[in-house]
Amino acid sequence: MTNVFKKKRRVSKKNVFKDMIKVAVHLGHQKNELNPKMRCYILTERGNLHIINLVRTILFLSEACDLIMDAARKRKEFLLVGTKGYAADLIASTAKKTGCHYINYKWQGGLLTNWSTTKEKLERFRNLKQKYKSGLFHRRRTKKEIALIEKQLELLQQYLEGIFYMKKLPDIVIIVDQQKESTAVRECRALGIPTISLVDTNCDPDFVDIPIPANDDARGSVGLILNKLMSAVSSGYNN
Repeated sequence: MTNVFKKKRRVSKKNVFKDMIKVAVHLGHQKNELNPKMRCYILTERGNLHIINLVRTILFLSEACDLIMDAARKRKEFLLVGTKGYAADLIASTAKKTGCHYINYKWQGGLLTNWSTTKEKLERFRNLKQKYKSGLFHRRRTKKEIALIEKQLELLQQYLEGIFYMKKLPDIVIIVDQQKESTAVRECRALGIPTISLVDTNCDPDFVDIPIPANDDARGSVGLILNKLMSAVSSGYNN
């Protein structure tokens, strides 16, 4: 973990253990899927599963919230990434509530590292959407031509809707599933963009700046962690 994150405000511990256990934040993967680097975040074993040490989870969640709140006060921009089916709507809804950008359908390689191309795609998307809404595309065009334009808009909507208003590279990227979103993590590392990510027991915690040991396969677990992080965003933006 880098030393870019220094101050530590603690997430309130009142009922937090109970809430985390209720949504299975502590349940890791099967023992044979363990990444050895995650051993220090494991409390014990239950049957064939590893049990995550929630004391460490709260510690790193606190550190992440501290960083996020300070960044939000400085009006920094955040990008949320999570394309697993169960997490897609959570990513979109929490991002929209807090004014964050998001990717919840599929990460396109080069999204950040080839930012000039991404900006061109976004500009095209904005222009197409504006003209379509105004009705300009319906003039002197056949039904087939209009259908092709609508198909283009649909694809752009799937891939780029969550970053429609993003005009520059994000300042911090928050990731739900480190393994599935490994391309996103690598792009952030290449560009020096700080990353915060849930890391299950099969992940490499050294791959991100702030790893939050947690079950990344359960909707409730992901939702709880996201809510804590987005509360920090809201608090920072409102101060």
